[in-house]
Amino acid sequence: MKATIKDVAKLAGVSIKTVSRVINKEDSVKPDTESKVQAAIAELNYQPNSSARNLAATQSFAIGYIYDNPNAYYVIDMQNGILKECLSNGFELIIHPCDASNEHIVNEVKDMVRRSQLAGLVLSPPLSEMPEVLSALDEINMQYVRILSGANDKKTGGPCVLINDRSASEKITEHLISVAHKRIGFITGDKDHQSTDERLQGYKSALNKHQLKADKSLIIDGRYSFEAGVEGAKQLLSLKQPPSAIFACNDEIAAGALFAARLMNFDVPKDVAIAGFEDNPFSRQTWPKLTTAAQPTSLIARQATSLLIRTIKNKRKGDKEKIDNQYFEPELVVRESTKISE
Repeated sequence: MKATIKDVAKLAGVSIKTVSRVINKEDSVKPDTESKVQAAIAELNYQPNSSARNLAATQSFAIGYIYDNPNAYYVIDMQNGILKECLSNGFELIIHPCDASNEHIVNEVKDMVRRSQLAGLVLSPPLSEMPEVLSALDEINMQYVRILSGANDKKTGGPCVLINDRSASEKITEHLISVAHKRIGFITGDKDHQSTDERLQGYKSALNKHQLKADKSLIIDGRYSFEAGVEGAKQLLSLKQPPSAIFACNDEIAAGALFAARLMNFDVPKDVAIAGFEDNPFSRQTWPKLTTAAQPTSLIARQATSLLIRTIKNKRKGDKEKIDNQYFEPELVVRESTKISE
């Protein structure tokens, strides 16, 4: 038979309420008592029933992750990061993929929150950037943490995790300039993602800093997909004066651009250098491997979940502690796709 919370309490020599407090990671339990309870849980291989726990405590211990992102690597890293933080804090994770462009997205999000009896939500782009979704969550008093591209939070309040894509994009472009590239093409991601504009502005800023013109013919509208990279690179490399380098808005686009360059008999990096963004497996599975900006998605997800859980616990205790935003800046990773042969 499966061990029960009563069995754990009996073995540890404490009350059922104390076991519950340990499971829920409450601060009021003394360290030695917590150790006894954890030892009993391990010995009995006790697995808490999250549904029963939610009902008994009249509080939810479930966190939701609602996403709309075509990049499977990004989604998996996000899920893994959120799940690790949930497990270490006694919370469950509920995942809900959606289409953010759906005209009924606000009602879909609200229905999902109510149906799943969530304690809070982790939101990544584009949902974290949609005022109508955020307003709806505020109306039903749902706790959430946003992951955003940018150095500042344009919406008052928080907490959120900010990723300085613009600065990282500027560094990638400056790297390309430093290895003698003056005509640098840029393939954008989806327009409804703030990261697209932030990375584009970083590219333009670096060009401006080095007195290089941001030629409109070198900026191609794309999406966060391999196919967009293929099509975008074909357009760029078919120009009368093609660019000597291409900066793609993410690694999946860059991998598509590399594929297109080879189809058109361009040597990479001799004829055209190619760089991406995010440092997902696409950047390491191509040949040559892609120069990129390393974005620790799993760690970002863990930090966002940690902020959310702190917010939830503080609210339940009536603690008005201000929780500060977290900041990340992706780091430049130079690989063979932009290196000049010696």
